[in-house]
Amino acid sequence: MALDCTSASSHASRSLLLVCLLLLPLCDVSRALEPHHPAAPNPHPHPHSHIPSLVAHTPLPLSRSRFSAQAQLDLSTHCNASCFHRGEQARVEELTEQLAFETLYADGSRTLTAVELDEAEAQEEEEEGAAVPLVATGRRRVSVRSRRHRRLKRQIYGADGRFNIRGEHFLLDYPFSTAVRISTGCTGVLVSQRHVLTAAHCVHDGKDYVKGARKLRVGFLIPPSSLGNVTLPSNKNNNNIINNNNAPTKKPLVRWVRVKRTRVPKGWIQGPQEVSMDFDYALLELRWAHRRPFMRMAVAPQAQDLAGKRIHFSGFDSDRPGELVYRFCPVEDESNDLIYQHCDARPGASGSGVYGRVWDGAAKRWERKVIGIFSGHQWLEIDGENRDYNVAVRFTPLKFAQICYWVHGNQVDCSKD
Repeated sequence: MALDCTSASSHASRSLLLVCLLLLPLCDVSRALEPHHPAAPNPHPHPHSHIPSLVAHTPLPLSRSRFSAQAQLDLSTHCNASCFHRGEQARVEELTEQLAFETLYADGSRTLTAVELDEAEAQEEEEEGAAVPLVATGRRRVSVRSRRHRRLKRQIYGADGRFNIRGEHFLLDYPFSTAVRISTGCTGVLVSQRHVLTAAHCVHDGKDYVKGARKLRVGFLIPPSSLGNVTLPSNKNNNNIINNNNAPTKKPLVRWVRVKRTRVPKGWIQGPQEVSMDFDYALLELRWAHRRPFMRMAVAPQAQDLAGKRIHFSGFDSDRPGELVYRFCPVEDESNDLIYQHCDARPGASGSGVYGRVWDGAAKRWERKVIGIFSGHQWLEIDGENRDYNVAVRFTPLKFAQICYWVHGNQVDCSKD
């Protein structure tokens, strides 16, 4: 009989993981790594977010990209109080301008598509006032923890809490199977049968597309068994999930698929201005559909409405080449557009799909949903105090509507997601 590793309380999850490693394959490790699911909220944790309707204009042709930028895997920015609260004061006109998007095609041609809010919704917003409820998350300020973290290594907070995901049964198990590699050195997440979300800075530096975007590819891990007797020694210094018989782990192969087109929000393409993490996301459309499970998206709820108030993501961190690395941690703070946290990460993890367990009122269960994209590191200066965080872009209702339009090409299907 299988042992359900989620039966323990959340504070014992790491101890439980050690037990699971000894009891493999009796234990469901993919669930053991995640904290204990809380009971169903009563009443519902938050009302369903209204998804605005965006109207896309006819694409305008642009000059071909020069592909002159260098890929930057380690994005770091600074933010003060004004920057932190910027999204809360934004008006409809500003945001629709930022939600215009560029499309890069495989032949190097580009187009720019302007968008606007549906006329009826725009009029309603104008009557209600300046702030944009459709964009705001309805969040309340999360108290920043008073405990200070000493940075031992860049983007690693204290003891390294990352886990290597190894073995055919784990690499291809949901949700780990939704993580894919980007040929520029980043990570992505499958959000449909033909679409991958990643960080915008993995393909564009804010001024031009990176050299590797000319022939952009997405890499799928394939079963290690196809390699026969080729093996990869275990690293005793890392937290590894290995086969039950302690045999050397076979090195996985990667199957690369070409990208048909890439979409980047105008909010990221700032020209001479400093890039903003608020719009650090891009959607890649594959040339061919894949057959793997993908993870659905959701508007990011407040941290308190996530199961365990935690986020999770898996990526291909540069200090562990060839490995898929998983981590989870609590949300430390949040702005209208960003999720601040201390999940351990290294360059290469940029573009990972940040997910949480979100309550589905219709299905009456907690479900994993992508609620943001891991971007990088930010120094936050508020009230004269500097704090450093790893940061993820959060999906507001308008961002969700934009990405959903990219995926489906219409608003009708978006209303069903």
